[in-house]
Amino acid sequence: MTTKQKSYYDILGVSKDATADEIKKAYHKLARQYHPDAGGDEEKFKEINAAYEVLSDPKKREQYDMVGEYSPFGAQGGRPGSPNGTWSYTTTGGIPTDFEDILKNFGGFGGGRGSGFGGSWSDIFSNVNAARGAGQGGYGQPAKGRDVQTTLEITFEEAFSGTQKRVKIRVPGTSETEEVLVKVPAGAVDGGKLRYKHKGEYGQDGAERGDLLVVTKIRPHPFYSRKGADVLMTLPVTISEAALGSKITVPTPDGTKIKLKIPAGTQNGKTFSISGKGAKKIKGNGNGDFKVTVEIAVPKNLTRAQKETLEQFDKATRESGQSVRPYIDSAAGK
Repeated sequence: MTTKQKSYYDILGVSKDATADEIKKAYHKLARQYHPDAGGDEEKFKEINAAYEVLSDPKKREQYDMVGEYSPFGAQGGRPGSPNGTWSYTTTGGIPTDFEDILKNFGGFGGGRGSGFGGSWSDIFSNVNAARGAGQGGYGQPAKGRDVQTTLEITFEEAFSGTQKRVKIRVPGTSETEEVLVKVPAGAVDGGKLRYKHKGEYGQDGAERGDLLVVTKIRPHPFYSRKGADVLMTLPVTISEAALGSKITVPTPDGTKIKLKIPAGTQNGKTFSISGKGAKKIKGNGNGDFKVTVEIAVPKNLTRAQKETLEQFDKATRESGQSVRPYIDSAAGK
């Protein structure tokens, strides 16, 4: 059969300057309409996929546009010397089948010696093997849809105990929106990823959809933080509480309360670890630890009575010969 071939842009019904998004939308619309599983035209479906295989790939599209009116894919003007400014070639299933014979007609435009093109036609057309495959009864290798990623912000408590959230996503390349029930496990970490199969972009040639990746983002807490499954907390104490010792009621991440014993003489930066009171471990069994670090709070504004008391304490310390910096005082001659 001799025919004038449509361009890939004509097949998808888009202009030559169409954006990648416009091409994708046109493809999905036509693919759904002509998919054989939905009772559509299989040959038309092959033709649509062959066109999309080239125009959806920036490199292939650039090469396709580069051969221009001399392209066997969709000649609009024809080769030099052809009658009526067009030329004909043999096709199978609407797709050109013998690229080599076509290229021989172009003489100096070939990839061999004397070529003014400087490239390799075989290289160019190897990149559009979807068209060749379609002409031989196939329409290229099915390509799974790409994965889609979204971020879900949750509270510290929700990450600690687990939660469920309904998330709306837009399917790439379409105007469709889809609601997904996201189940956040207890012990979820900041930056963790939850995968939901077949909730991403639609695949090509009837291939499966990509996946949805939900990235958890945990909002900061006023006094808790996380390091893996361990929950960290800084506990301010007064000078007297650290020096004399104390028992302080502390809220734990699971909502219970404990009495934390601060021994006399506790130093700034001392960490107390309560085993099993942390978050649930994502990998392995059990929970992490609850780690409380003491921070001695030095008052900025002293009352007169506080100042007098501290002065008396300082005097008594010096008279007793005690020092918090014995080596430094000795070196300084004190």
